[in-house]
Amino acid sequence: MIQKNRMFAVSVLLFLTVTTSAGCSLLNIPAALKGGYSVQEVSYGDGPSDKLDIYVPDGGRSAGKEVIVFFHGGRWQSGTKEQYRFVGTALAQRGFVAVIPDFRKYPDVRFPVFVEDGARALAWVDDHIEEYGGRHDRIHLTGHSSGAHMAALLTVDTHYLAAEGKETRLVVTDFAGLAGPYDFTPEASDLTDMFGPPDRYPQMQATTFIEGNEPPMLLLYGEEDGTVKPYNHERLAARIRDRDGRVEVITYPSLGHIGIIGTFSGWGPESSVVDDMTNFFRANE
Repeated sequence: MIQKNRMFAVSVLLFLTVTTSAGCSLLNIPAALKGGYSVQEVSYGDGPSDKLDIYVPDGGRSAGKEVIVFFHGGRWQSGTKEQYRFVGTALAQRGFVAVIPDFRKYPDVRFPVFVEDGARALAWVDDHIEEYGGRHDRIHLTGHSSGAHMAALLTVDTHYLAAEGKETRLVVTDFAGLAGPYDFTPEASDLTDMFGPPDRYPQMQATTFIEGNEPPMLLLYGEEDGTVKPYNHERLAARIRDRDGRVEVITYPSLGHIGIIGTFSGWGPESSVVDDMTNFFRANE
């Protein structure tokens, strides 16, 4: 009972911290206190949302570090890169150059504009990350929740990066998704407005584009997730395997939708999520 109460308290704290700016500042404290990195904001375009934060490990600008680009969640309509400093910090402290982009959100824009923004940010990273000590030939994509959905589409639907003059397999080394809604059909009114009309739904489902030659994928999911249903990663994994592609799935019995991203902070539940993801990235030579 004590353990369950502790996990409930942690989940509530994480929900508050990931969904409020003041709370996020609190969540960012433990990781930031460890130091070992620098962060810089740069623009990848001319719009007010066309900005990204780059986290560089100390001494990393000339070291040729591997790169992780993280897209944050928020139901495609909320959240900022600053709220996820604890993610960039955790990755930089593990020796990666971490990039967290901002992008336009609903209701100001609808699908696929926010994914197109992600493609522009990713193309900028490919062109410029060597200036910050990163390797443009080792760019790993990840994201949480709706951000995992965006990162998955950038991995499997090649037209997004093609519009930026890029070939997906030459830019994206691999993909790791945290609790991503990869194969759902919109039902809530905001989502039907965001992704509709219905004949466009296949274009927002990552399963539509699987041919088997996509970059390797790792799908991470907390079994206590009450927000994103497990069929999302199950269907995506099955489609990849049916086409002889490369996919791994790891589920975590004690983690929920917020808890899985909370593992990146010093206040989250103890778990191997971050190590599982970074070990996967490093293994894909």
